[in-house]
Amino acid sequence: MPEINPETLADRLQAPDDDPLVVDVRPEAEYEDWHVPDSVNVAVYDELTGDRDAAADALADLPEDREVVTVCGAGVAAATATELLRAMDYDAKTLADGLNGWSRVHRRAAVAADLDGTLLQVARPGKGCLSHVLVSDGEAAVFDPSHYHREYEAVLDEHDASLVGVFDTHAHADHVSGGADLADRHDAPYYLHPADALAVDATPVEDGQTVPVGDLEVEVVHTPGHSEGSVSFDVDGAALLTGDTLFHDSVGRVELGVEAGIEDADVEDNAATLHESLKRLLDRPDDAVVLPAHDPGSPEPPVTATLAEVRERNDDLGRDRAAFVRELASDVPDHPPNFERVKRTNVGRESVPADELAELELGPNNCAAE
Repeated sequence: MPEINPETLADRLQAPDDDPLVVDVRPEAEYEDWHVPDSVNVAVYDELTGDRDAAADALADLPEDREVVTVCGAGVAAATATELLRAMDYDAKTLADGLNGWSRVHRRAAVAADLDGTLLQVARPGKGCLSHVLVSDGEAAVFDPSHYHREYEAVLDEHDASLVGVFDTHAHADHVSGGADLADRHDAPYYLHPADALAVDATPVEDGQTVPVGDLEVEVVHTPGHSEGSVSFDVDGAALLTGDTLFHDSVGRVELGVEAGIEDADVEDNAATLHESLKRLLDRPDDAVVLPAHDPGSPEPPVTATLAEVRERNDDLGRDRAAFVRELASDVPDHPPNFERVKRTNVGRESVPADELAELELGPNNCAAE
């Protein structure tokens, strides 16, 4: 059955003169939770295995003049949908490996920042994750990398740069970090705050510390609240990598570490701590580019905003301490899938076989408070 690989689909969806129709055959609730951007839902997953005629009837309403790409979780049910569509003379293909494959797609773009070097944002549209690569004078640093290293290795090769450090803003709850492995492959330090490196061999960072990368300085700003070891990284006052502490339209959640059983903390206290951390970030230059580790949609890089712009659009930053604590402690969104195991893996308390990592982190990120 004809297939299209996820990277090719991602490129085609961004091309101005291309118009494939992505049809997600999963149940509506699963589609609403997470899907390929601009796809449509024809919820025939059960019918594809139990009543193919009913599935064919539902699929027959699709426009006949567009190429169709079918998708499901792993590509199996979607392949059956493609078979039915092709029998009805549709030009149809299946997304290879389904949303599992889509979650592995990485895209990158340069970030406009007043730096003596190059700053690139690497996005995973299928996860909503954002990581960054800083290059200056032949040296490079990677921030919040996924465990799929190909895109970071490509940047290092293209810039002929040596990796001198890998930084995680915190122990993530929605995706498995590739930081320690990437650093080990290049014999570079892996930087993580001790409060989050519970059983991980990491180079500790502390508030106010600076780490050189080429001609640039990366300043560590301890910003706990989302996790006890959350930090932000200030790159020469021009870029502010805020992890899951500060998003453009929201702030980090405060209960994930508690509910994962790795923080002996109180959710209300975490919220109060986060409020203080955000005040520290708001003291940074207005024109600093704010670069969080996630975007709630399916991000196409670069996802950027200045600190002044974030102040204007982020309602959480206008709340006083009491209102802020009340809001974050009471309004708890859905959890990221498997967040307990992901979190324990990233702090070093659980070891997951490599062939299970993709399935473990499959699904949307939900690390923002709203």
